[in-house]
Amino acid sequence: MKSSGMSLPVWVGLRYLAAKRRNHFISFISASSMIGMTLGVAVLILVLSVMNGFDRELRERILGMVPHAVVYERGGINDWQSLAQTVSEYPGVAGVAPMTRLQGMMGYGGRVQGIMVTGVDPDAERQVSILPDHMIEGDVQTLQSGEFGVLLGDLLAQHLRVTVGDKVTLMLPEATLSPAGVLPRIKRLTVTGIFSVGAELDANLAIVNLEDAAKLGRLSFQAQGLRVKFDDLFKAPQGVWDIVSTLDGDYYASDWTRTHGNLFHAIRMEKTMIGLLLLIIVAVAAFNIISTLVMVVTDKQADIAILRTMGAKPSTIMKIFMVQGISIGLVGVVLGTVLGIIGALTISDLVAWLEHLFGFKILSADVYFISYLPSQLLWEDVAIITASSMLLSFLATLYPSWRASRVQPAEALRYE
Repeated sequence: MKSSGMSLPVWVGLRYLAAKRRNHFISFISASSMIGMTLGVAVLILVLSVMNGFDRELRERILGMVPHAVVYERGGINDWQSLAQTVSEYPGVAGVAPMTRLQGMMGYGGRVQGIMVTGVDPDAERQVSILPDHMIEGDVQTLQSGEFGVLLGDLLAQHLRVTVGDKVTLMLPEATLSPAGVLPRIKRLTVTGIFSVGAELDANLAIVNLEDAAKLGRLSFQAQGLRVKFDDLFKAPQGVWDIVSTLDGDYYASDWTRTHGNLFHAIRMEKTMIGLLLLIIVAVAAFNIISTLVMVVTDKQADIAILRTMGAKPSTIMKIFMVQGISIGLVGVVLGTVLGIIGALTISDLVAWLEHLFGFKILSADVYFISYLPSQLLWEDVAIITASSMLLSFLATLYPSWRASRVQPAEALRYE
């Protein structure tokens, strides 16, 4: 009872799986189990890849613009070049650049938007920021001291309806006393460039020269703080603390976990919870395998009895139905894995195409922290999902196979 060297349980189990059953309902349940396993695995891989994409975009885009850490000196930094030289020598530090921040309103043609104005040094900016690599128009080097140029995010530029060369009005909240009363500080700036990082920063961030920012804020120091980029952003909290604790002077620090840490941890938690919830879909498909095998065992009691009378051991009978159940799960997992990988690799382009075709945005940077659907396929996730699904499929075969091994030949053949 072997075929081409194939063991009896494998041969009979696969024969049962491929045979056209008299009971079409059993065939339907078997197909449903396979389809359910396929969809569960595919959706699980796809959704976790999208969550990985959000996690990656947060690290590369948001934290590419937001400082890993900032070193502040009380009263402001008067000689940022010397401090930057000292900080850059610490282990793990990848780049250092000065920064000054001002909050205000920007207006053009009757349209006004609240913004964060950041003063930077054009020559040092590339060390700590991805801004130079995401310029749509213009260049960071156009921010020359005394010319009061400004770089705007593309969403901010669209809202104000400005292009390169337009002059916008910056209003700062510090009030100035005049014969006419209390007036806000106002300055005309020339738009010299537009950038797009595909994140919420595109809607509310304006970049000016560091020295221009000091003049706009009427500051008596060169920079408010020193942005520090680390080789490993997860070491930034401890690394910046080590830096400020060894510097001579009155220094304090902040890091990305205080500004965007909650968002990062929320994405990690959502990935875990969504993964567990979607695993229930796979568990339901595995439960259908149990139902399928239980009905097959009931339908094949006469066959089981004949095999037992021919000398088949209970363990052999058990293996036959385990092979059948595992085969259903294996086909579903393989198909689901292939579909999930294809979906994870193409979902970003597919969503972008649908947005272009129908003229709407699924993710708006005004609401979400990025403006497109990212995806990052991690092979370790694929391995965990496929292994977990196969384990559930294997566990689902145990009870029905055990029931089949307990069938008594005399009892089964009595009513045949």
